Amino acid sequence: MGLIARLLVAGACLVLASCSSVSIEDYADNRPTLTLEKFFDGKLVAHGIVKNRSGKVIRYFNADIDASWENGVGTLDEVFVFDDGERQTRVWKLTPNGDGSYIGTAGDVIGEGSLRVAGNSMFLDYVLRIPYEGDTIDLRIDDRMYLVSDRVLLNESVMTKWGFEVGEILLVIEKLPAAANTVSSVN
Repeated sequence: MGLIARLLVAGACLVLASCSSVSIEDYADNRPTLTLEKFFDGKLVAHGIVKNRSGKVIRYFNADIDASWENGVGTLDEVFVFDDGERQTRVWKLTPNGDGSYIGTAGDVIGEGSLRVAGNSMFLDYVLRIPYEGDTIDLRIDDRMYLVSDRVLLNESVMTKWGFEVGEILLVIEKLPAAANTVSSVN
């Protein structure tokens, strides 16, 4: 093998080695600690954007979230209002696995989502069925959430189809004080 070929192979190996994925355990020591039963309890609001695969913002939204826990199972009742007036609802059920992870299910989620928590972070991986051009399309969603204060959680989601990135969602979720009203419209 010639020198240039060896350099190309070595360079490719270096690139592949540097592309290792981030693990939830990388955040185990980060604070404040995210406790799902504490943060996702009561009224929350979310504000976000949806980007296409080129990175262009194609939609924005606000959401009201009513979160509660009963017999160890969490319910997140979400109502989204998009900039074009479209309303979507999703009701998540979060069921503990007993090993610190959770199973997440919802009406438009295909099968079960896998949810893990460590330190200030939560990773949720699932397949979401969304309306698309008069039909539906199933997208894999890789949600990464980071608690940055007792009341604020940042969320970044990558959407893929057949292994190719097709878009992303960025949002902030804010836990409201017990007596607060909700925000459910896009200005």
